[in-house]
Amino acid sequence: MVKLHSGAWWLWALGLATAAGRTTNPLLLGLVLAVAGVVVVTCRANTPWAGTYGVFLKFGLLIIGLRVLVHALLGGVTGPTVLFTLPQVPLPDWAQGIRVGGPVSAEGLVFALYQGLLLATILSCVGAANALANPRRLLRSLPAALYEVSVAVVVALTVAPQLVASARSVRRARQLRGDTARGARAIRTMLVPVLEDALDRSLVLAASMDSRGYGRTAGISRGDRLLTGTLVLAGLFGLCIGTYGLLAGAYTGWPLLVLGGVLAIAGLKVGARRVPRTRYRPDRWTPTAIGVALSGVVGAVVLVFSADPALSPSTVPLTVPELPLLPALGVLVALAPVAFARET
Repeated sequence: MVKLHSGAWWLWALGLATAAGRTTNPLLLGLVLAVAGVVVVTCRANTPWAGTYGVFLKFGLLIIGLRVLVHALLGGVTGPTVLFTLPQVPLPDWAQGIRVGGPVSAEGLVFALYQGLLLATILSCVGAANALANPRRLLRSLPAALYEVSVAVVVALTVAPQLVASARSVRRARQLRGDTARGARAIRTMLVPVLEDALDRSLVLAASMDSRGYGRTAGISRGDRLLTGTLVLAGLFGLCIGTYGLLAGAYTGWPLLVLGGVLAIAGLKVGARRVPRTRYRPDRWTPTAIGVALSGVVGAVVLVFSADPALSPSTVPLTVPELPLLPALGVLVALAPVAFARET
């Protein structure tokens, strides 16, 4: 059983997701999916949320299908290779540039497929983090400044894993009663019980934490709260703008990213000094956990600074994508948890 700091798995997964967000090359995105899948299958523990990755993969397939369908209906990128033509709905003059129906080209469908695969890959990376990281142990690692909102964080972080466990439980109960419904009818009859059970489980966990003092006011003055909140919000704003700049290819996002990180850490440190609480058996950042986190970050760094044109293969004209060597090696580094993440 793999027992690592939950934050290490999230940093690893977010690094892979960042790497995926820098390319539309289907070969590279497929490599990210393969790396995430191998690590999940090899390193996940026997927990109720271990099957979360498969659910996220199915949602990813749904996203790809919807992206292609939306492009076929509403248009977008066009090209000379028209595959078929849908009946077109006439629109008023003020809606110029927008169409419903019309010709569908191979170039446009391939572009939509690349975009859908990009979104599906990022979603699958988040699913890998949910499958590998213990959400309850992650809560114990939250900064002390966030102590008072930990109950809400519990509900937010455990809903997705509990949905998977609840779906399995409800499906098993229905099979024991002889219900063999499949397809849309099975989804319709299982949807409400699954959502209700998952939310109830999360609320029970939140209530148990509340009974142990989580979410209680720590006697912090209003001025200290204002200072902490201002620093944290300013830091998060800087992190968001800096990350957007990096993903957009603007290296000027680095100063904002660094400034936002400094402000956020300062706010958490200021808030932590005024929260007189301790943790029971806190999770430690072992060298193995640090190595796992860095293995995912390496791929993100390589793709952020890579200028290889193969990262964004052309769709007009339509070309066969090539696998860029250096970005591929950066992504393969994320396989490191398979080799050294087996701690008991």
